[in-house]
Amino acid sequence: MAVKSSRRAGAAPTLSDVAKAAGVSPMTVSRVINRDANVSAPTRDRVEAAVAALNYAPNSAARLLAGAARTRIALVYGNPSAAYLGEVLLGALAMASRSDVQLLLENGDDGAGRPDLAGQLIARGLDGVILPPPYCDMAGLVADLLAAGLPIALIASGAPADGCFAVTIDDVAAAADMSRHLIGLGHRRIGFIVGNRNQTASAKRLEGHRLALAEAGLAQDEALIVQGDFSYRSGLAAAEQLLDLARPPSAIFASNDDMAAAAVAAAHRRHIDVPAALSVCGFDDTPLASTISPELTTVRQPVAEMAQAAVELLTAAARRRRLGQAAPGERRVFRHEIVRRQSDAPPRPDTPT
Repeated sequence: MAVKSSRRAGAAPTLSDVAKAAGVSPMTVSRVINRDANVSAPTRDRVEAAVAALNYAPNSAARLLAGAARTRIALVYGNPSAAYLGEVLLGALAMASRSDVQLLLENGDDGAGRPDLAGQLIARGLDGVILPPPYCDMAGLVADLLAAGLPIALIASGAPADGCFAVTIDDVAAAADMSRHLIGLGHRRIGFIVGNRNQTASAKRLEGHRLALAEAGLAQDEALIVQGDFSYRSGLAAAEQLLDLARPPSAIFASNDDMAAAAVAAAHRRHIDVPAALSVCGFDDTPLASTISPELTTVRQPVAEMAQAAVELLTAAARRRRLGQAAPGERRVFRHEIVRRQSDAPPRPDTPT
């Protein structure tokens, strides 16, 4: 197409010059330059032709600022642990505020996975999607979003899909460290409550527990391994099952703080003193861990910091994409920590082994 411009000869073309030449508003030119999906193909073609004809080169710094202001990221939520979800939201909202990012919250139907979820996310023209548990391990959802070219950041997936951004800890090492801690206190019969069987981190944590037992030469009694799903209710049922054993454990290690808190409650119901007669440890170090009595010894997973990193990674990727640069997936592994409080102690001398 022929492009006409009224700019002065020799003057560098401006965004307004491009807008006049293409017959659109400066805002529309900015949207095309920053690869906004909400621009029709004919309009995009006119603007790109005007950019080429005028040899317009936008200021890189201005483009970065503009890109940050318009970055739109969705966070899919729905987790049986309200404490864990609260930490995710706290971290993501804090980083979104600092980065001038619009964070959209999308209810994923409490982990059931709405069949229309991927389609609705894709249709919104987002710059990225954050998938915390359990959505980080929904293979169909992840595949659909990747196929649509939508950048994804996975939080706490034990097996992140190729092409995604991912923020994790080493779940195997973390669980092994907590089990070693209990073994070091003298415990030999340790009950383990597994998390949701559909989440990859659950298997990793069980793997770490088994690893520590094997290192110590301890028998792996399958009766001490009980299935949960990360909810308080499942932790209560699992703890009751462990305490009903003819030879109950002297310690219970639960795969998250909600289930550990439930194990403490189950012990209290039976007038079992924690930690004098039963040690209980959790995983995550959510606020719940320090609000129950006794306060939980737990594995600290920096959930809020991981959520901040997810926003940061997607924001940087959106800016690179708007500059026509590649934005390959990246994985960040955060450090875990054993936080010791009041819920663990050496077993009583008369505890059966």
